[in-house]
Amino acid sequence: MTDWIITMIEKGGYFGIALLMAIENIFPPIPSEVIMGVGGLLVARGTMSFLPLLIWGTVGSLAGNYVWYWIGYKYGYRRLEPFIERHGRWLTLDWQHVEETSRFFRKHGQWVVFFLRFSPLMRTIVSLPAGLAHMSVWRFLIFTAAGAAIWNTLLIVGASMLAGFVTDFEHWVGIGTWVLIGLMLVGYVYRVVTWKPRERVQDGE
Repeated sequence: MTDWIITMIEKGGYFGIALLMAIENIFPPIPSEVIMGVGGLLVARGTMSFLPLLIWGTVGSLAGNYVWYWIGYKYGYRRLEPFIERHGRWLTLDWQHVEETSRFFRKHGQWVVFFLRFSPLMRTIVSLPAGLAHMSVWRFLIFTAAGAAIWNTLLIVGASMLAGFVTDFEHWVGIGTWVLIGLMLVGYVYRVVTWKPRERVQDGE
């Protein structure tokens, strides 16, 4: 897995980083921690530079998050509700979750977008209620970019420092990749299996 990521990044360069980060934020097959961690490894090797890596990684994060924001903003509550009702189990949320989150966004939206950039589980889906609440596009872009830039900086610097102290760094990144993916899959399956619509929970089922 790690060799494949490194090969793709080395061949695609900074654009490859941006593409992977955009895909990860639309549908996260590979955690951004791994993508930017590999980027940090290449910085330590001298095959990439810190600033272009940070810029392209942040641009990719911004592009992927904007897709979810645009879906929420474009289709809105009424057009999105039937989809949520039909596929709620696989999304592990119901319409009440969406409404509650959107009400919260109208009060604290920009800071939620900023701080949840540091959450592995919430940083992608947080863009949807931001769009549903019709948060200003410029506020969304600015706070998303700021949060993503800080998080990406920490990942790049951390991986660069570890690369100098840990032998066989690529091996450990590979193990970390599979552990993160495994935890995400286990968490998702658990939520699907135990999920119940809010109405059923309130009725005591």
